[in-house]
Amino acid sequence: MASRRNSSNRLREAPATQVPRERRALSARLQAWLEHHRGSFRSSLRRLRDRAWSSILTVLVMGIALALPFLLHVLLDNARSLSGGLQEAREITVFLKSDEDDASARTYASELEARSDVTSVTVRTPAEGLAEFRQLSGFAEALDVLDGNPLPGMLVIKPRDQALAADPALLADLKADPRVDMVQYDAAWRQRLSAILRFGERSMLALMGLLGLASLLVVGNTIRMDIQARAEEIAVVQLMGASDGFVRRPFLYAGFWYGLIGGLLAVLAVGIVELSVRAPLLDLLASYQNRFALHGFNLLEALAVVAIRSLLGWLGAWIVTTRYLLTGRPKT
Repeated sequence: MASRRNSSNRLREAPATQVPRERRALSARLQAWLEHHRGSFRSSLRRLRDRAWSSILTVLVMGIALALPFLLHVLLDNARSLSGGLQEAREITVFLKSDEDDASARTYASELEARSDVTSVTVRTPAEGLAEFRQLSGFAEALDVLDGNPLPGMLVIKPRDQALAADPALLADLKADPRVDMVQYDAAWRQRLSAILRFGERSMLALMGLLGLASLLVVGNTIRMDIQARAEEIAVVQLMGASDGFVRRPFLYAGFWYGLIGGLLAVLAVGIVELSVRAPLLDLLASYQNRFALHGFNLLEALAVVAIRSLLGWLGAWIVTTRYLLTGRPKT
């Protein structure tokens, strides 16, 4: 009877001792997995350091290739900001005939302001136009030689948004008025500018895709040569039962490092170019009375560039190592 009770107690105790044993086994596997990640992390950095020259060439090629499309992005972004005022401008400039005096110009402006398709009208007299031209042109001495003021009166009209349809009636009425000498409305130029910016954006995206593919191929080729140099080592660990993930992991970290450093170099290169052209560009814009603020990457964009490049490096390494593992596994 005692032996039966002891055996039944052992049967009841078996599940209680089996669960901690399974937990310990799972914990040991997780610990080994983390340890191999740490080892792969450190070994990939050591191999980059040991192969310093080839590593430097790889990240320089990636950095320069990645800097080109993002430099174009910065240029387009600044171009959009610089041309924003022009694209948003909705003024129609009306040049009056030379025989129209200031009183006639103000009367005409009052008539136009009464229209439902006009927001406001600003009168610029010939004297105001001459003073502005004298200040901006730098030909003050030449203007003093003139007998009179050659500039006509001018009206600056701000139409309502709905009046800017394909062929607003306001333009036709202005051109038909006998007091008007010329009507200037730069809708065609704004359309051309928008088309140029759209073309630049599409070109930037295409260039970004092509150079991104090129950087992926550069990383893949570098990892492929590293795999070939370690082919015997890989074969040994595969014969010992190493999984594909175990073999692939160090190369994935290497690809990640190539992409990360290449992305940082790309951001640094764009920053250097921006600083080098900032002063002469601002001087040029200041000569045109333009207070434009040049801007480059913000922090979020810089982080996005580095993250995308790191992902491309990792992807290039994954493609190459996966292809090798599918074709190069040794026969047991």
